Amino acid sequence: MNRDNDKPYNEYPDDQQRSSSYEQENSYPDETNTLSENEEEPSKYTQAIQVDEPINQPQQPKQKGKVWTSFVSGIAGGILVLAIVAVLVFTNVISFSSNAASPATMGTNNTSTTKSSNQTLATQTSTENLTTAIQDASAAVVGVENLQQTDLFSESEEAGSGSGVIYKKEDGKAYVVTNHHVVDGATSLEVTLSNGQKEKATLLGSDEISDLAVLQIDGTNVDQVATFGTSDDLTVGQQAIAIGNPLGAEFAGSVTQGIISGLDRSVAVDSNNDGTEDWVTEVLQTDAAINPGNSGGALINANGEIVGINSMKIAQEEVEGIGFAIPIDAAKPIINQLESTGKVERPYVGIGAVSLDQVPQVNAQETLNLPEDVTQGVVLAQVVESSPAADAGLQEYDVVTKIDDQDITSMVDLRSYLYSDKNIGDEVTVTYYRDGKKETTKLTLAKEQTTQSDQSTQQQQQQQQQ
Repeated sequence: MNRDNDKPYNEYPDDQQRSSSYEQENSYPDETNTLSENEEEPSKYTQAIQVDEPINQPQQPKQKGKVWTSFVSGIAGGILVLAIVAVLVFTNVISFSSNAASPATMGTNNTSTTKSSNQTLATQTSTENLTTAIQDASAAVVGVENLQQTDLFSESEEAGSGSGVIYKKEDGKAYVVTNHHVVDGATSLEVTLSNGQKEKATLLGSDEISDLAVLQIDGTNVDQVATFGTSDDLTVGQQAIAIGNPLGAEFAGSVTQGIISGLDRSVAVDSNNDGTEDWVTEVLQTDAAINPGNSGGALINANGEIVGINSMKIAQEEVEGIGFAIPIDAAKPIINQLESTGKVERPYVGIGAVSLDQVPQVNAQETLNLPEDVTQGVVLAQVVESSPAADAGLQEYDVVTKIDDQDITSMVDLRSYLYSDKNIGDEVTVTYYRDGKKETTKLTLAKEQTTQSDQSTQQQQQQQQQ
Protein backbone atom coordinates (compact mmCIF):
# COMPACT_ATOMS: atom_id res chain seq x y z
CA MET A 1 0.00 0.00 0.00
CA ASN A 2 1.32 3.46 -0.94
CA ARG A 3 0.83 5.87 1.97
CA ASP A 4 1.06 8.81 -0.47
CA ASN A 5 -2.35 7.85 -1.61
CA ASP A 6 -3.69 8.46 1.93
CA LYS A 7 -2.95 12.16 1.75
CA PRO A 8 -5.79 14.47 0.80
CA TYR A 9 -5.93 15.29 -2.80
CA ASN A 10 -4.68 18.78 -3.65
CA GLU A 11 -4.99 19.89 -7.18
CA TYR A 12 -3.07 23.14 -6.85
CA PRO A 13 0.46 23.75 -5.66
CA ASP A 14 0.99 25.99 -2.67
CA ASP A 15 1.68 29.04 -4.77
CA GLN A 16 -1.39 28.53 -6.79
CA GLN A 17 -3.50 28.06 -3.63
CA ARG A 18 -2.31 31.31 -2.15
CA SER A 19 -2.90 33.08 -5.47
CA SER A 20 -6.32 31.57 -5.83
CA SER A 21 -7.25 32.53 -2.26
CA TYR A 22 -6.05 36.07 -2.81
CA GLU A 23 -8.06 36.32 -5.97
CA GLN A 24 -11.15 34.98 -4.25
CA GLU A 25 -10.86 37.48 -1.40
CA ASN A 26 -10.54 40.38 -3.79
CA SER A 27 -13.21 39.18 -6.15
CA TYR A 28 -16.22 39.11 -3.72
CA PRO A 29 -17.54 42.49 -4.73
CA ASP A 30 -17.15 41.72 -8.40
CA GLU A 31 -18.77 38.30 -8.01
CA THR A 32 -21.69 39.86 -6.26
CA ASN A 33 -22.26 42.16 -9.15
CA THR A 34 -21.67 39.35 -11.63
CA LEU A 35 -24.33 37.17 -9.97
CA SER A 36 -26.97 39.57 -10.94
CA GLU A 37 -25.92 39.56 -14.58
CA ASN A 38 -24.97 35.94 -15.21
CA GLU A 39 -26.40 33.02 -13.20
CA GLU A 40 -24.35 30.19 -14.72
CA GLU A 41 -20.87 31.39 -13.75
CA PRO A 42 -21.47 31.38 -10.02
CA SER A 43 -22.75 27.82 -10.27
CA LYS A 44 -19.51 26.57 -11.81
CA TYR A 45 -17.39 28.63 -9.50
CA THR A 46 -19.24 27.49 -6.44
CA GLN A 47 -18.95 23.90 -7.48
CA ALA A 48 -15.20 24.24 -7.84
CA ILE A 49 -14.90 25.81 -4.43
CA GLN A 50 -16.97 23.06 -2.78
CA VAL A 51 -14.83 20.34 -4.35
CA ASP A 52 -11.40 21.92 -4.14
CA GLU A 53 -11.65 23.96 -0.93
CA PRO A 54 -14.41 22.68 1.40
CA ILE A 55 -12.93 24.51 4.44
CA ASN A 56 -12.57 27.97 2.98
CA GLN A 57 -16.07 28.50 1.65
CA PRO A 58 -17.20 31.95 0.59
CA GLN A 59 -20.13 31.89 3.11
CA GLN A 60 -17.85 31.60 6.19
CA PRO A 61 -18.05 35.31 7.19
CA LYS A 62 -21.87 35.05 7.29
CA GLN A 63 -21.71 31.93 9.62
CA LYS A 64 -19.85 33.97 12.27
CA GLY A 65 -22.78 36.35 12.44
CA LYS A 66 -25.20 33.47 12.92
CA VAL A 67 -23.14 32.04 15.81
CA TRP A 68 -23.17 35.40 17.58
CA THR A 69 -26.90 35.74 17.03
CA SER A 70 -27.49 32.21 18.38
CA PHE A 71 -25.32 32.96 21.40
CA VAL A 72 -27.24 36.12 22.21
CA SER A 73 -30.58 34.38 21.63
CA GLY A 74 -29.56 31.56 23.96
CA ILE A 75 -28.66 33.97 26.73
CA ALA A 76 -31.91 35.87 26.27
CA GLY A 77 -33.92 32.64 26.32
CA GLY A 78 -32.18 31.48 29.48
CA ILE A 79 -32.84 34.80 31.18
CA LEU A 80 -36.51 34.58 30.18
CA VAL A 81 -36.83 31.03 31.54
CA LEU A 82 -35.18 32.03 34.82
CA ALA A 83 -37.51 35.00 35.10
CA ILE A 84 -40.60 32.82 34.55
CA VAL A 85 -39.41 30.24 37.11
CA ALA A 86 -38.66 33.00 39.62
CA VAL A 87 -42.18 34.42 39.20
CA LEU A 88 -43.75 30.97 39.68
CA VAL A 89 -41.66 30.32 42.80
CA PHE A 90 -42.39 33.72 44.32
CA THR A 91 -46.13 33.23 43.73
CA ASN A 92 -45.94 29.70 45.32
CA VAL A 93 -47.09 28.06 42.09
CA ILE A 94 -43.94 25.97 42.24
CA SER A 95 -42.72 24.64 45.62
CA PHE A 96 -39.71 22.53 46.46
CA SER A 97 -39.71 19.63 48.93
CA SER A 98 -36.05 20.15 49.75
CA ASN A 99 -34.82 22.44 52.48
CA ALA A 100 -33.72 25.00 49.90
CA ALA A 101 -36.29 27.70 49.32
CA SER A 102 -36.68 31.02 47.59
CA PRO A 103 -36.00 34.18 49.61
CA ALA A 104 -39.72 34.84 49.88
CA THR A 105 -40.58 31.41 51.30
CA MET A 106 -37.41 30.50 53.14
CA GLY A 107 -38.50 31.98 56.47
CA THR A 108 -42.02 30.57 56.17
CA ASN A 109 -40.81 27.08 55.27
CA ASN A 110 -38.28 27.03 58.08
CA THR A 111 -40.90 28.20 60.58
CA SER A 112 -43.44 25.67 59.31
CA THR A 113 -40.90 22.85 59.48
CA THR A 114 -39.89 23.85 63.00
CA LYS A 115 -43.51 24.02 64.17
CA SER A 116 -44.29 20.64 62.62
CA SER A 117 -41.26 19.09 64.29
CA ASN A 118 -42.17 20.64 67.63
CA GLN A 119 -45.76 19.41 67.35
CA THR A 120 -44.60 15.88 66.53
CA LEU A 121 -42.16 15.89 69.44
CA ALA A 122 -44.82 17.30 71.79
CA THR A 123 -47.30 14.61 70.71
CA GLN A 124 -44.77 11.84 71.28
CA THR A 125 -43.82 13.27 74.68
CA SER A 126 -47.48 13.64 75.68
CA THR A 127 -48.24 10.06 74.68
CA GLU A 128 -45.24 8.73 76.58
CA ASN A 129 -46.17 10.75 79.67
CA LEU A 130 -49.78 9.52 79.53
CA THR A 131 -48.66 5.91 79.18
CA THR A 132 -46.36 6.26 82.19
CA ALA A 133 -49.10 7.96 84.22
CA ILE A 134 -51.56 5.15 83.44
CA GLN A 135 -49.02 2.48 84.35
CA ASP A 136 -48.25 4.13 87.69
CA ALA A 137 -51.92 4.59 88.55
CA SER A 138 -52.83 1.06 87.44
CA ALA A 139 -50.29 -0.39 89.87
CA ALA A 140 -52.27 1.18 92.73
CA VAL A 141 -55.66 -0.16 91.56
CA VAL A 142 -56.70 -3.46 93.16
CA GLY A 143 -59.52 -5.95 93.02
CA VAL A 144 -61.89 -6.31 95.99
CA GLU A 145 -63.74 -9.59 96.59
CA ASN A 146 -66.84 -9.67 98.79
CA LEU A 147 -66.93 -13.07 100.49
CA GLN A 148 -70.07 -14.19 102.28
CA GLN A 149 -70.88 -17.26 104.34
CA THR A 150 -74.41 -18.53 103.90
CA ASP A 151 -74.43 -20.72 107.00
CA LEU A 152 -72.20 -21.94 109.81
CA PHE A 153 -71.15 -25.13 108.02
CA SER A 154 -70.29 -23.72 104.60
CA GLU A 155 -67.21 -21.91 103.44
CA SER A 156 -67.25 -18.30 102.39
CA GLU A 157 -67.96 -17.75 98.75
CA GLU A 158 -67.53 -14.74 96.53
CA ALA A 159 -70.80 -12.82 96.47
CA GLY A 160 -69.49 -9.98 94.36
CA SER A 161 -66.39 -8.10 93.36
CA GLY A 162 -65.27 -4.61 92.56
CA SER A 163 -62.22 -2.41 92.48
CA GLY A 164 -60.30 -0.25 94.93
CA VAL A 165 -57.45 2.25 95.07
CA ILE A 166 -54.44 2.10 97.39
CA TYR A 167 -54.11 5.70 98.56
CA LYS A 168 -51.82 5.38 101.58
CA LYS A 169 -49.05 3.21 103.01
CA GLU A 170 -47.97 3.76 106.59
CA ASP A 171 -46.41 1.71 109.41
CA GLY A 172 -46.45 -1.48 107.39
CA LYS A 173 -50.14 -1.10 106.50
CA ALA A 174 -51.78 -0.06 103.25
CA TYR A 175 -55.16 1.64 102.94
CA VAL A 176 -57.69 1.07 100.17
CA VAL A 177 -60.72 3.19 99.24
CA THR A 178 -63.59 1.46 97.49
CA ASN A 179 -67.39 1.68 97.27
CA HIS A 180 -69.75 0.85 100.14
CA HIS A 181 -71.91 -1.34 97.93
CA VAL A 182 -68.86 -3.40 96.96
CA VAL A 183 -68.25 -4.50 100.58
CA ASP A 184 -71.81 -4.35 101.88
CA GLY A 185 -72.88 -7.59 103.58
CA ALA A 186 -69.45 -9.21 103.46
CA THR A 187 -68.38 -11.66 106.15
CA SER A 188 -64.80 -11.37 104.92
CA LEU A 189 -62.93 -9.34 102.31
CA GLU A 190 -60.00 -10.08 100.07
CA VAL A 191 -57.88 -7.69 98.02
CA THR A 192 -55.97 -8.73 94.90
CA LEU A 193 -52.96 -6.52 94.10
CA SER A 194 -51.96 -5.59 90.57
CA ASN A 195 -49.22 -8.25 90.67
CA GLY A 196 -51.77 -10.96 91.51
CA GLN A 197 -50.87 -11.20 95.21
CA LYS A 198 -53.92 -11.69 97.45
CA GLU A 199 -54.25 -10.04 100.84
CA LYS A 200 -56.89 -10.33 103.55
CA ALA A 201 -58.60 -7.01 104.20
CA THR A 202 -60.14 -5.42 107.28
CA LEU A 203 -63.07 -3.03 106.88
CA LEU A 204 -62.24 0.15 108.79
CA GLY A 205 -65.42 1.97 107.93
CA SER A 206 -68.20 2.29 105.38
CA ASP A 207 -70.71 5.00 104.50
CA GLU A 208 -73.93 4.22 102.69
CA ILE A 209 -74.80 7.82 101.85
CA SER A 210 -71.55 8.60 100.00
CA ASP A 211 -71.08 5.00 98.80
CA LEU A 212 -67.50 4.95 100.11
CA ALA A 213 -65.59 2.45 102.27
CA VAL A 214 -62.01 2.14 103.54
CA LEU A 215 -60.08 -1.13 103.93
CA GLN A 216 -56.76 -1.95 105.55
CA ILE A 217 -54.32 -4.58 104.28
CA ASP A 218 -50.75 -5.69 104.95
CA GLY A 219 -48.44 -3.31 103.08
CA THR A 220 -45.47 -5.63 102.65
CA ASN A 221 -46.21 -6.41 99.02
CA VAL A 222 -47.52 -2.95 98.13
CA ASP A 223 -45.13 -1.03 95.89
CA GLN A 224 -47.30 1.71 94.45
CA VAL A 225 -49.62 4.26 96.09
CA ALA A 226 -52.00 6.48 94.12
CA THR A 227 -51.73 10.25 94.13
CA PHE A 228 -54.85 12.26 94.87
CA GLY A 229 -55.38 15.20 92.55
CA THR A 230 -58.21 17.73 92.65
CA SER A 231 -61.66 17.61 91.11
CA ASP A 232 -62.49 21.26 91.73
CA ASP A 233 -60.31 22.41 88.81
CA LEU A 234 -61.71 20.00 86.24
CA THR A 235 -63.30 21.34 83.06
CA VAL A 236 -65.71 19.74 80.62
CA GLY A 237 -63.78 18.14 77.77
CA GLN A 238 -60.73 17.35 79.87
CA GLN A 239 -59.22 13.91 79.42
CA ALA A 240 -60.40 11.21 81.82
CA ILE A 241 -59.24 7.60 82.17
CA ALA A 242 -61.09 4.92 84.15
CA ILE A 243 -59.09 2.03 85.61
CA GLY A 244 -60.61 -1.01 87.28
CA ASN A 245 -61.64 -4.64 87.05
CA PRO A 246 -64.76 -4.76 84.90
CA LEU A 247 -66.58 -8.09 85.07
CA GLY A 248 -64.17 -9.44 87.67
CA ALA A 249 -60.55 -10.54 87.91
CA GLU A 250 -60.49 -11.84 84.33
CA PHE A 251 -60.25 -8.26 83.04
CA ALA A 252 -58.23 -6.85 85.93
CA GLY A 253 -56.48 -3.56 85.28
CA SER A 254 -58.62 -2.60 82.30
CA VAL A 255 -58.25 0.99 81.09
CA THR A 256 -60.92 2.99 79.30
CA GLN A 257 -60.43 6.51 78.03
CA GLY A 258 -62.84 9.39 77.59
CA ILE A 259 -63.49 12.93 78.70
CA ILE A 260 -65.19 14.76 81.53
CA SER A 261 -68.72 15.12 80.17
CA GLY A 262 -70.25 17.09 83.03
CA LEU A 263 -69.54 18.60 86.44
CA ASP A 264 -71.69 18.71 89.59
CA ARG A 265 -74.31 16.36 88.22
CA SER A 266 -77.08 15.71 90.76
CA VAL A 267 -77.99 12.03 90.78
CA ALA A 268 -80.59 10.50 93.08
CA VAL A 269 -79.46 7.37 94.93
CA ASP A 270 -81.55 4.60 96.44
CA SER A 271 -79.07 3.40 99.05
CA ASN A 272 -81.10 0.52 100.48
CA ASN A 273 -82.85 -0.55 97.27
CA ASP A 274 -86.31 0.03 98.69
CA GLY A 275 -87.48 1.96 95.64
CA THR A 276 -87.28 5.33 97.41
CA GLU A 277 -84.63 7.91 96.72
CA ASP A 278 -82.56 8.39 99.85
CA TRP A 279 -79.96 10.87 98.77
CA VAL A 280 -78.93 13.14 95.92
CA THR A 281 -75.21 13.09 95.34
CA GLU A 282 -73.05 15.42 93.28
CA VAL A 283 -70.93 13.45 90.84
CA LEU A 284 -68.65 13.78 87.84
CA GLN A 285 -70.01 12.58 84.52
CA THR A 286 -67.69 10.85 82.04
CA ASP A 287 -68.05 8.88 78.83
CA ALA A 288 -65.18 6.57 79.83
CA ALA A 289 -66.76 3.14 80.16
CA ILE A 290 -67.60 2.23 83.79
CA ASN A 291 -68.91 -1.33 83.88
CA PRO A 292 -69.85 -3.69 86.74
CA GLY A 293 -66.61 -4.41 88.56
CA ASN A 294 -65.24 -0.91 87.88
CA SER A 295 -66.96 0.30 91.05
CA GLY A 296 -64.40 1.64 93.50
CA GLY A 297 -61.77 2.02 90.79
CA ALA A 298 -59.91 5.15 89.80
CA LEU A 299 -60.83 7.97 87.49
CA ILE A 300 -57.57 9.74 86.68
CA ASN A 301 -56.49 12.78 84.71
CA ALA A 302 -53.70 12.93 82.11
CA ASN A 303 -51.12 13.28 84.90
CA GLY A 304 -52.20 10.02 86.52
CA GLU A 305 -53.77 11.77 89.53
CA ILE A 306 -56.99 10.45 91.07
CA VAL A 307 -59.83 12.90 90.38
CA GLY A 308 -62.73 10.57 91.16
CA ILE A 309 -63.79 7.21 92.56
CA ASN A 310 -65.88 5.32 90.02
CA SER A 311 -69.30 4.12 91.15
CA MET A 312 -71.51 1.76 89.17
CA LYS A 313 -74.12 2.09 91.92
CA ILE A 314 -75.05 5.57 90.78
CA ALA A 315 -74.62 4.88 87.07
CA GLN A 316 -77.62 4.77 84.79
CA GLU A 317 -77.54 1.25 83.43
CA GLU A 318 -80.13 1.91 80.74
CA VAL A 319 -77.97 4.59 79.08
CA GLU A 320 -74.68 3.93 77.32
CA GLY A 321 -71.79 6.37 77.33
CA ILE A 322 -72.70 7.86 80.71
CA GLY A 323 -70.68 6.95 83.78
CA PHE A 324 -70.33 8.66 87.14
CA ALA A 325 -67.55 9.09 89.67
CA ILE A 326 -67.48 10.57 93.17
CA PRO A 327 -65.36 13.78 93.02
CA ILE A 328 -62.15 13.22 94.95
CA ASP A 329 -62.42 16.58 96.75
CA ALA A 330 -65.79 15.47 98.14
CA ALA A 331 -64.43 12.01 98.97
CA LYS A 332 -61.27 13.09 100.85
CA PRO A 333 -62.93 14.21 104.12
CA ILE A 334 -65.15 11.14 104.13
CA ILE A 335 -62.16 8.85 103.55
CA ASN A 336 -60.32 10.49 106.44
CA GLN A 337 -63.29 10.03 108.77
CA LEU A 338 -63.79 6.41 107.78
CA GLU A 339 -60.12 5.66 108.31
CA SER A 340 -59.94 7.33 111.73
CA THR A 341 -63.40 6.74 113.25
CA GLY A 342 -65.03 4.10 111.06
CA LYS A 343 -68.02 6.27 110.20
CA VAL A 344 -69.03 9.67 108.84
CA GLU A 345 -70.43 12.05 111.39
CA ARG A 346 -73.28 14.12 110.01
CA PRO A 347 -75.88 16.38 111.63
CA TYR A 348 -78.52 14.29 113.31
CA VAL A 349 -82.21 15.21 113.74
CA GLY A 350 -83.76 11.95 114.92
CA ILE A 351 -86.79 11.53 112.67
CA GLY A 352 -88.24 9.07 110.21
CA ALA A 353 -90.34 10.66 107.47
CA VAL A 354 -92.00 10.19 104.11
CA SER A 355 -92.76 12.68 101.37
CA LEU A 356 -96.20 14.25 101.50
CA ASP A 357 -96.91 13.28 97.89
CA GLN A 358 -96.74 9.62 98.99
CA VAL A 359 -99.64 10.13 101.42
CA PRO A 360 -103.13 9.57 99.94
CA GLN A 361 -104.97 12.84 99.52
CA VAL A 362 -107.86 11.71 101.70
CA ASN A 363 -105.50 11.07 104.64
CA ALA A 364 -103.71 14.32 104.05
CA GLN A 365 -106.99 16.23 104.44
CA GLU A 366 -108.70 14.18 107.17
CA THR A 367 -105.78 13.05 109.35
CA LEU A 368 -103.29 15.86 108.81
CA ASN A 369 -105.91 18.59 108.28
CA LEU A 370 -103.61 20.40 105.90
CA PRO A 371 -104.72 23.55 104.10
CA GLU A 372 -105.37 23.03 100.40
CA ASP A 373 -102.40 25.16 99.41
CA VAL A 374 -99.93 22.90 101.31
CA THR A 375 -98.96 20.24 98.81
CA GLN A 376 -95.26 19.65 99.56
CA GLY A 377 -93.31 18.64 102.64
CA VAL A 378 -92.35 15.60 104.70
CA VAL A 379 -94.63 13.83 107.17
CA LEU A 380 -92.96 12.70 110.40
CA ALA A 381 -93.67 9.01 110.82
CA GLN A 382 -91.31 8.62 113.80
CA VAL A 383 -89.59 10.87 116.33
CA VAL A 384 -86.72 9.25 118.25
CA GLU A 385 -86.76 9.77 122.00
CA SER A 386 -84.19 12.21 123.40
CA SER A 387 -83.26 13.24 119.86
CA PRO A 388 -82.89 16.88 118.70
CA ALA A 389 -86.32 16.59 117.06
CA ALA A 390 -87.95 15.41 120.32
CA ASP A 391 -86.18 18.14 122.29
CA ALA A 392 -87.52 20.73 119.82
CA GLY A 393 -91.10 19.53 120.44
CA LEU A 394 -91.75 17.85 117.10
CA GLN A 395 -94.31 15.05 117.08
CA GLU A 396 -95.56 12.25 114.89
CA TYR A 397 -97.66 13.45 111.89
CA ASP A 398 -96.17 16.91 111.93
CA VAL A 399 -95.58 18.10 108.35
CA VAL A 400 -92.23 19.88 107.90
CA THR A 401 -92.25 22.29 104.96
CA LYS A 402 -89.10 24.39 105.60
CA ILE A 403 -85.77 24.34 107.41
CA ASP A 404 -84.49 27.89 107.67
CA ASP A 405 -85.36 29.35 104.26
CA GLN A 406 -84.93 26.07 102.40
CA ASP A 407 -88.12 24.45 101.06
CA ILE A 408 -88.38 20.80 102.02
CA THR A 409 -90.31 18.65 99.56
CA SER A 410 -88.75 15.26 100.37
CA MET A 411 -86.25 13.51 102.62
CA VAL A 412 -83.70 14.00 99.86
CA ASP A 413 -84.08 17.76 100.20
CA LEU A 414 -83.81 17.55 103.99
CA ARG A 415 -80.64 15.43 103.92
CA SER A 416 -79.06 17.48 101.15
CA TYR A 417 -79.50 20.71 103.08
CA LEU A 418 -78.39 19.37 106.46
CA TYR A 419 -75.46 17.30 105.20
CA SER A 420 -74.15 19.84 102.75
CA ASP A 421 -74.81 23.20 104.39
CA LYS A 422 -74.94 22.50 108.12
CA ASN A 423 -72.64 21.15 110.78
CA ILE A 424 -73.08 19.40 114.11
CA GLY A 425 -74.03 21.98 116.73
CA ASP A 426 -75.74 24.39 114.30
CA GLU A 427 -79.20 25.68 115.20
CA VAL A 428 -81.92 25.66 112.55
CA THR A 429 -85.48 26.94 112.36
CA VAL A 430 -88.07 24.32 111.46
CA THR A 431 -91.38 25.35 109.88
CA TYR A 432 -94.12 22.72 110.18
CA TYR A 433 -97.91 22.19 110.24
CA ARG A 434 -99.75 20.48 113.09
CA ASP A 435 -103.49 19.91 112.76
CA GLY A 436 -103.56 22.42 109.94
CA LYS A 437 -101.81 25.16 111.94
CA LYS A 438 -98.47 26.61 110.83
CA GLU A 439 -95.80 26.67 113.57
CA THR A 440 -92.00 27.09 113.94
CA THR A 441 -89.43 25.76 116.39
CA LYS A 442 -85.68 25.91 116.99
CA LEU A 443 -83.67 22.70 116.67
CA THR A 444 -79.99 22.13 117.49
CA LEU A 445 -78.28 19.57 115.29
CA ALA A 446 -76.41 16.88 117.22
CA LYS A 447 -73.98 14.06 116.61
CA GLU A 448 -75.67 10.78 115.88
CA GLN A 449 -75.47 8.41 118.83
CA THR A 450 -74.13 4.90 118.27
CA THR A 451 -76.69 2.40 119.42
CA GLN A 452 -75.84 -0.76 121.29
CA SER A 453 -76.83 -2.90 118.31
CA ASP A 454 -74.56 -0.91 116.03
CA GLN A 455 -71.62 -1.44 118.36
CA SER A 456 -72.19 -5.19 118.54
CA THR A 457 -72.51 -5.40 114.77
CA GLN A 458 -69.18 -3.60 114.27
CA GLN A 459 -67.41 -5.82 116.80
CA GLN A 460 -68.80 -8.95 115.17
CA GLN A 461 -67.70 -7.78 111.73
CA GLN A 462 -64.16 -7.07 112.89
CA GLN A 463 -63.89 -10.47 114.57
CA GLN A 464 -64.97 -12.23 111.38
CA GLN A 465 -62.40 -10.38 109.30
CA GLN A 466 -59.45 -11.10 111.63
